Amino acid sequence: MKTFLGIVHILLCLALSGVVLLQQRKQGGFSGIFGGGTQADMGGNQWQRFTGLSKITVVLTGLFMVTSIILVLY
Repeated sequence: MKTFLGIVHILLCLALSGVVLLQQRKQGGFSGIFGGGTQADMGGNQWQRFTGLSKITVVLTGLFMVTSIILVLY
């Protein structure tokens, strides 16, 4: 079981790295790094504003964290 989780963890790591590298760079400068933005950016549903690659990144990151915790506790 631990070997299977280790293999899944490595595959998630590679997939997450690939998805992050495929994303386009934002032109926000340093304000985008530290969460800065305008008041207009705060309105609406945030999940709908994400691109497809951003949604995949969120899901893969969550799965990566779950497998990390399971591997540490197991």
